[in-house]
Amino acid sequence: MVWQVLSTEVERQGGGPLTVVDVGGGTGGFAVPLAAAGHTVTVVDSSPDALAALTRRAADAGVAERVTAVQGDGDRLATVVPAASADLVLCHSVLEMVDEPVAVLRAVAAALRPGGAASVLVANRAAAVLGRAMTGHLDTAAALLQDPHGRADTRDTLRRRFDTADVAALLEGAGLRLEEIHGVRVLADLIPAAVAEADPAALLELETRLSARPPYRDIAAQLHLLGRQAGR
Repeated sequence: MVWQVLSTEVERQGGGPLTVVDVGGGTGGFAVPLAAAGHTVTVVDSSPDALAALTRRAADAGVAERVTAVQGDGDRLATVVPAASADLVLCHSVLEMVDEPVAVLRAVAAALRPGGAASVLVANRAAAVLGRAMTGHLDTAAALLQDPHGRADTRDTLRRRFDTADVAALLEGAGLRLEEIHGVRVLADLIPAAVAEADPAALLELETRLSARPPYRDIAAQLHLLGRQAGR
């Protein structure tokens, strides 16, 4: 679903080449394919090891000249990316880990040119609650539900999880106009692996149909939002 939304956005902006910033883009799972499609991508990540892997991956793919690796944090994006310079900013699986999600989203919005788009991907609290309950961990499910940040306990690898309304409000509070919300992996983490492997095409078709339809969208493992900077 994420790639479908990004592909549609690229077409909306004229097909490219676009100037893309990938916040927390790590080893380049999105950056390298985007660069291979002709776009210029700056990956901002706090991990030097991840950026080293990104550089190798870009070189192996023959797109090193279109990928720039920058060590930095999302809330300090303005120090490494000029304001109003990006056509598209990716912020995937970042807000769950940072101190101040609002500060990161404001930095993302500031980096976008007028009419530019932000692609935001976050972990969904509802999916975590259902997943723990279905595996018999009812205490953990209750803790996830009750905790104000959607954490199971202090050993949780994520600092927070989001509900649909909460992350939508964060995006709009950062000054971005919310255009789309999709669920990612609505069913894939709930059904037995044998069912998924038996007919992956049917699963993909059903996932696509459910991804934008509440209430199914709202129980997906992740929530994908597309927000737009004012000006177009």
